[in-house]
Amino acid sequence: MSGARTLLLMRHATAEHGHGADYERGLTDLGRDQAEAVGRLLSRRGYVPDHVICSAARRTRQTLDGVLGAMDLESHPEVDYSEAAYSAGVDTLLELLNRVDGEARTVLVVAHNPTVAQLAAGFVGNDALVSYAPATVAAVDLEVEWLYAAPGTGSGTLLN
Repeated sequence: MSGARTLLLMRHATAEHGHGADYERGLTDLGRDQAEAVGRLLSRRGYVPDHVICSAARRTRQTLDGVLGAMDLESHPEVDYSEAAYSAGVDTLLELLNRVDGEARTVLVVAHNPTVAQLAAGFVGNDALVSYAPATVAAVDLEVEWLYAAPGTGSGTLLN
């Protein structure tokens, strides 16, 4: 099936500083506000994710909850909470994306730096590497199906 596909690449919102297991770090109050602001931004821009790849870490799950909670969605997207996305490099994140059902039109990825910034830079340009603060999201218009998504197969821009 052909048609427009949009990839949304989001770094998790601001998290607590590490005291204990990194995987269990949650969001700060600022981070919760940031996540909700991204949800409102995506809604205003007309982005409606129908599939999500989310790192299974606590701060990414909380970020996703804030984003989706602030959006006025008729139905919630299918969410893959991925252990692999927690420590993923760019290649692993692309493999997860390449497995998304071809029917999905808009995929939101919520993961960690430096991987999200590196992947975004492949679509947006190297400016993404230096400006990917917590809760930053890029929108990429893909020219191919998810199976073939890779840097160079679409162009993107930072939304915030």
